[in-house]
Amino acid sequence: MNAEEVVKKINADANAEADVIRSNAQSEAEAENASLEAKLVDYRIRTDELAKEAGVEKISRMLANARMELRKELLAVKQEILSEVFEKAKSRLVGSSDDEYRKLIVALLTKAVETGSETVIVGKDEKLINDSFIKQFNRNLGPGFKGNLLIGNETADICGGFILRRGKVQTNVSIDVLVDQIYEDIGPEIAAELFD
Repeated sequence: MNAEEVVKKINADANAEADVIRSNAQSEAEAENASLEAKLVDYRIRTDELAKEAGVEKISRMLANARMELRKELLAVKQEILSEVFEKAKSRLVGSSDDEYRKLIVALLTKAVETGSETVIVGKDEKLINDSFIKQFNRNLGPGFKGNLLIGNETADICGGFILRRGKVQTNVSIDVLVDQIYEDIGPEIAAELFD
């Protein structure tokens, strides 16, 4: 599995997760809209009462502020729902079967290795990427690579994936970074499908 296929798989997983929660998200958004509309009605009633005391200009300002606050609340709810989708995608990737996770890591490592003599740094909870995994990977490196990858002595604060170090250069190939990149790439598109 090459990096492009990995990205497609991550995209497919994120889209599948978005589809699964789409109806829930839309229901939640509709409920939130109804709640916000009820609040807006309440604001209108209060501003009508204030109109008698303060005049039209003051009411207009208050109503505009109320609408702006309601929009902010709705946007925050939408962003929270979208963040949940991508967090679930991360969890699914990290929690996938050993075989699927191994294939993903091999594909990512193959794409990231430049010389074959880099150091692989893993998260403190990493169970799959270890010395025997790296030795097997080294044996399978193709021509033009040294096959001297090593597991680093230190661990990183990452959840799945790895960091590849070549001298002072580090390439972060953690699940967090990969999903965050996809979030930046397709997050607005998914948000448009879910909430428009």
